[in-house]
Amino acid sequence: MAKIEAKLAALGVVLPQPLRPPAGIVLPFAMVRLVGSRAIVSGHGPQNPDGSLASPLGKVGHGALSVEQGHAAARLVALAILGSLQRALGDLDRIVAWTRVFGMVNSAPGFNRQPAVINGCSELILEVFGPEIGAHPRSAVGLFELPFDIPVEIEAEVEFRR
Repeated sequence: MAKIEAKLAALGVVLPQPLRPPAGIVLPFAMVRLVGSRAIVSGHGPQNPDGSLASPLGKVGHGALSVEQGHAAARLVALAILGSLQRALGDLDRIVAWTRVFGMVNSAPGFNRQPAVINGCSELILEVFGPEIGAHPRSAVGLFELPFDIPVEIEAEVEFRR
């Protein structure tokens, strides 16, 4: 078993199937684009193991979803990103560096704890890939709305061994 797959198994997590968008929605873009030795990852939302969008949906903060619920959603997004990278690369052990993570939080007015939410993604990346490969520059911003009312959307970029 590959090193990263073994770590995921030890954590008891399952990478989700490809995204199953809501009925009637067509997504005319690639979830991952390989360019040279870089994999550029489109924005992902939280997914269930079957590829459907995970609940709860809605805004984070001030009587809506809690920071903890947002953090859990960001962790699910990290798993969705890993699933897409696994399908694109064939082997997550090919990843040699996480070069960018851009986290967006569907934020209630006045909510400003977006970094605590996106930590759910960052912590999983570091736990699975370790501090050398998993260390990444990151942004965490709040937006007024996200597609399908998802609480978190995250884009990423990795460098991989060709």
